[in-house]
Amino acid sequence: MARTQTASPSTRTNGPPQDLAIIGNTLQVHPSSIANRPSQEQSLLEPYARFRQEPINALQELGLHVLGEGWRSYEDVVGQEIFWPGFSENMKSMVMAQDRLQKKMAELAAKRVEVEIHEGLLGPKGLEGEAQEHRTRRVERRREIEAQLREVAEGWTDQMICKMESKYFIRSAYYLVTQLLTRAYHQGIHVSSDEVLQLRAVAAEAAKNKQSIIFLPCHRSHVDYVSLQLICYRLGLALPTVIAGDNLNFPVVGSFLQHAGAMWIRRSFGDDQLYTTLVQSYMDTLLQNGYNIECFVEGGRSRTGKLLQPKFGILGFLLESVLSGSVEDAIVCPVSTQYDKVIEVDSYVSELLGQPKPKEDLAGFLSASSVLSLKLGRVDVRFHEPWSLRGFIDEHSTRLTKTAPSTKGMFDAALKRRILTTLGYKVLSDINKVSVVMPTALVGTVLLTLRGRGVGKSELVRRVEWLSDRVRAQDGRVAHFAAQTTESVVDKALDVLGPKLVGTVEGLPEETYFAQDRFQLSFYRNMTIHLFVSQALVCAAMYTKVKLGGGEESQRMSYRELYDYVFFLSQLFRAEFIFPTTSLEENLQITLKGLEQDHVLKAFRNNVVSNEIEYIELHPTERASGRESFDFYCFLIWPFVEASWLGNMSLFMLTPPHNPSNSPNSPNNTNNNNSPDTALETWLDLSPFHDAAQLLGKTLYHQGDLSYFEAVNKEALKNAFNRSVEESIIHVTRPSHSPSSPSSSSKPSPPKVRLEPEWQPSRDAEGRLKPEGKLWELCERISQSRREGKNRRDGATVRTRVLNLVELVGEGLFENAAASSASASASAEAEVEGGMVKKSRRRRGFQTRAQL
Repeated sequence: MARTQTASPSTRTNGPPQDLAIIGNTLQVHPSSIANRPSQEQSLLEPYARFRQEPINALQELGLHVLGEGWRSYEDVVGQEIFWPGFSENMKSMVMAQDRLQKKMAELAAKRVEVEIHEGLLGPKGLEGEAQEHRTRRVERRREIEAQLREVAEGWTDQMICKMESKYFIRSAYYLVTQLLTRAYHQGIHVSSDEVLQLRAVAAEAAKNKQSIIFLPCHRSHVDYVSLQLICYRLGLALPTVIAGDNLNFPVVGSFLQHAGAMWIRRSFGDDQLYTTLVQSYMDTLLQNGYNIECFVEGGRSRTGKLLQPKFGILGFLLESVLSGSVEDAIVCPVSTQYDKVIEVDSYVSELLGQPKPKEDLAGFLSASSVLSLKLGRVDVRFHEPWSLRGFIDEHSTRLTKTAPSTKGMFDAALKRRILTTLGYKVLSDINKVSVVMPTALVGTVLLTLRGRGVGKSELVRRVEWLSDRVRAQDGRVAHFAAQTTESVVDKALDVLGPKLVGTVEGLPEETYFAQDRFQLSFYRNMTIHLFVSQALVCAAMYTKVKLGGGEESQRMSYRELYDYVFFLSQLFRAEFIFPTTSLEENLQITLKGLEQDHVLKAFRNNVVSNEIEYIELHPTERASGRESFDFYCFLIWPFVEASWLGNMSLFMLTPPHNPSNSPNSPNNTNNNNSPDTALETWLDLSPFHDAAQLLGKTLYHQGDLSYFEAVNKEALKNAFNRSVEESIIHVTRPSHSPSSPSSSSKPSPPKVRLEPEWQPSRDAEGRLKPEGKLWELCERISQSRREGKNRRDGATVRTRVLNLVELVGEGLFENAAASSASASASAEAEVEGGMVKKSRRRRGFQTRAQL
């Protein structure tokens, strides 16, 4: 650290936590907290000189990077040596020499030879006279196939591996990327000085032991890996190899990223055993030689602002390297990257509303780069304390099996899956622990959790201070702003969010703000929700009583009722949030104790017998304050309750229409469509069903039956549908090739969905959907905690008009499916007829040639 740090020695004191700002060529330490005393603000970023304004200075700065003056040389890095001529070829040869890859190629070649023997291509089996000749031929064929596989694997390896060849390149790349990034995030990139000092110490020890550091950041933006690479470069740490999807490997940009540390992998491996083994061999090579690695535990970028559920693909490869004994150990470092404003958030909103994701290309990249002239605030990167992957495996294998750590390579498949799952959720939990709540997230959360159309400036500042205190009370972190008043921090956040997200009302005695774009602001609100999930679920459960009105006694809830409904909600949202690892009973007790201490709820206990909680009600102080805190927690969870309700109401659309002839699978059936046999045969394409669910949600929102427009977002609905699959409410088929076209080149049939028979709603004598049955009861149970108010009508409206609307959209689905089915049948018939004509012509051709 001493080699690069230019700030005062105060970074090594035991005082309050401090921020380390990466500012151009220097590192600056700033004291923490949002202070309420006036003080001169320190500049957080001095960007490089611009060629148009200061051409001489700009050229000098560029020259310092190209020549490698001082810290820019990137010669004395902490970690294994990278960026030297021949690095790529050396890496390629090490990957190809991996024992597991050599064995896999031999295995695949042997299997192919067996197939060719079975097909009679390599001579008959069991003939004595020609046995030696056939054996020789088969050995040669196996060697030939192995050579072909090796050639394929070498080509894939060359496309895949990162190519850290030139220090001149990386110096220039650092300068270029910093130029771009500092124009977008004009307040700099901030890290904790204590965390950086700890990371450097761990990196030095890892380098000595030739161990890799596996950086596992959250993923909200393409800037995530750029910012981490810049930090590692600036602090003199060996840059990690970044595992990236090959959708980013488009001309110009792809090559640039690959030479800066990116490795390309397919988005899906399918059943390709050679490619899967090749990726595993590359992971083994990197870890065996102590090269740092970076991958995103969530897989793709979060479009909603909160952490996604873990993906276990690459994480599984890294774990396998240690479990198999190929690697002794590696160091895991969870990383949180937070933004005042995310560059891609506009495109995220479009995708969540159902527009297709645009293909990555150079034009799109340049278009995204056009926003780099905007002032997007700052980036905060936080590093969790690194830990040993081997230590994690030993600890959890002992806990899961109740025995001593397993011998290397002796882990069965079930234990591997459990360890991998635990690893994924531990990393996400660690990321949440060190995440910083940005000012824009504070402001966005406040604006979306207040009743009324808008909020005055003074009340906004007060609520931001209140929310900051609540974040800290939950052991969360608030972004550090040296000696600035909360009001000035709020002003900066409003400036970054801009008028398209936060509107102002002119001509009033006090500045008044309102949520202009609630959908986009929900992205920033979701950056805080992980801190309050438990409180939100408890308050939502209590709301099922509070919404009924009446006196205090009628709004009480027994502990058993509360427990049951919190359990119901936690199961409903198990794919939405990262929950505490403690049991529900323990977590509920802790949450209730905290809400009691904050005077939000009041619990009445049986002091005579066991001091157990009998019932809970709103605290008198909370009632007197107008349910300010209680409503805050409810507002956090209500959009997700709405999305879950919408997702389950959408399942009514899977009910076959009253006229069975509309069914695409039984066009001539005139029997009552409530028959289980009919239900079993009724399938719809999954993608149009998802689109129809969003259309239904948009209609319900604009007609006043849905309170939150963000409830129609694609990710929330997908989570609701996935839960329905897990609970066997619906059944979804996977894409498969048509039986009539078994070749690998045939287009796979799209996934289809149906409602399971026991969940099928019934119809009345006139054919209308009846508000009864298992599916209706589920929707009603969810609806108990939905927000009630003048913008939404309850009761008979849902039973009649909403169900009628569901029926209307569902009929459109079945009509379109019937039309598609008829079109597909006509195409199939034409294809068959065409094939017969071709066969007839071919047969006549053969006859003609025979006669000649």
